[in-house]
Amino acid sequence: MLHELNIPRILISGTGSGTGKTTLVVGLTKAFQARGIKVSAFKCGPDYLDPTYHSHTTGKSCQNLDGWLMGKESVLSSFIEASRDSDLTIIEGVMGLFDGHSPHSDIGSTAEIAKWLQAPVIALIDASGMARTFAAISSGLLNYDPEVPIQGFIANFVGSEGHTSVLKSAMEPFPLLGGIPKFPEQSFPERHLGLHSATAKILSNESLSFWKNICESYLDLDEILSIARKAPILSFQKEEGRVTKQSVCRIGVAKDNAFHFYYEENLRRLQESGAELVYFSPINDKFLPEVDGLYLGGGYPELHAPALSQNTNLLKDIRDLAGSGAPIYAECGGLMYLSEEIQDLQGVSHPMLGLIPGKTIMGPKLKALGYVEVHTEKGTILGEAGTRFRGHQFRYSDLVLEEEREELYSYKIRKRKSDLSTPEGYTNGNILGSYVHAHWASNPSIPENFVNACMRSKN
Repeated sequence: MLHELNIPRILISGTGSGTGKTTLVVGLTKAFQARGIKVSAFKCGPDYLDPTYHSHTTGKSCQNLDGWLMGKESVLSSFIEASRDSDLTIIEGVMGLFDGHSPHSDIGSTAEIAKWLQAPVIALIDASGMARTFAAISSGLLNYDPEVPIQGFIANFVGSEGHTSVLKSAMEPFPLLGGIPKFPEQSFPERHLGLHSATAKILSNESLSFWKNICESYLDLDEILSIARKAPILSFQKEEGRVTKQSVCRIGVAKDNAFHFYYEENLRRLQESGAELVYFSPINDKFLPEVDGLYLGGGYPELHAPALSQNTNLLKDIRDLAGSGAPIYAECGGLMYLSEEIQDLQGVSHPMLGLIPGKTIMGPKLKALGYVEVHTEKGTILGEAGTRFRGHQFRYSDLVLEEEREELYSYKIRKRKSDLSTPEGYTNGNILGSYVHAHWASNPSIPENFVNACMRSKN
């Protein structure tokens, strides 16, 4: 059945990473909230860090929107579901406007999401050292794909108000919605996976107020809001079968400074499949809550390895749960926690759960980055042999085994730029760990299978 919904919306994109998209979305969110406008925020692409900023700023979960991982129907469904009670939605793009899964198409790009959601695009461009060239770049973005609805531009890192005036003159008739100066002392800190995860310290009231005031002072907020409200009515085919079942099991979800990389869609689909999600902290909680299975997401366990290793009561509880046959599913940082130990960048080793053989060794250089496709070679808690799904990798560590054991692997993964498959998916009974951050919209049967595995163990 065809439905229609009027959702005021804008999509903030740029010419690449590092142009300040996340900061701009945070500032715009606070500026519009100060006007009494209820804002929802979204993040294009597979990123797990930027959404923590938008969740913190809006006070509600920030959903990822990724065309390659999710497909059009799930992107629309996630967007509409999370936008219902909002007056305005702000979507942050990924990388540059046209960057995505392929150099030859808009698959997995911000442009693809803009087309699917008919979202007016405001392009943020680093204006450092530029005048008329800014207009040339803007013209290139406008004309590269006329189906992408670019409605305005913002200049970032301008040198002065005079610089902004020069840019406006050079841009005519293209709409320049303002110019933001550089404020390096107010920049959000970065580490090897991009920005630090948002915390109350990073996103302090003072920081949020600062970026709100910057947007109010340097941007045409009235015109930006007008652009958002002129977005066309969104027509969509309602996704069937998304009805939350009565809870039939309890799944523990690790959530603290060490583990917090989760796709919100995965958590929502677990709940719809009948799971009650019970959050706990592997750093701080001394005892595991009563659960029928565990979901250990990604994060920064290497930064909290001493605290994780010294929380011996919780380690024992998790080992006992594993010994009972309860399903445990872990991704990236969660896999590191399952391993025998984590060796940090200083060469110091910290004992971990030891439920998956092997030692996790951190390195100074990137080990894997990008989209992957997964094909299971044998049955796991996520489904029978032959189960397929899509995901993303971004890691600086390796799991090193004393000896290769073929029976440990349950996956074959294929990277986007390669036809070669490599073994992955470490298994030990009902334990499954992988470096792949899976997005379950690519295979909705997976959360159902995981819940069913927890039910079988419970019974």
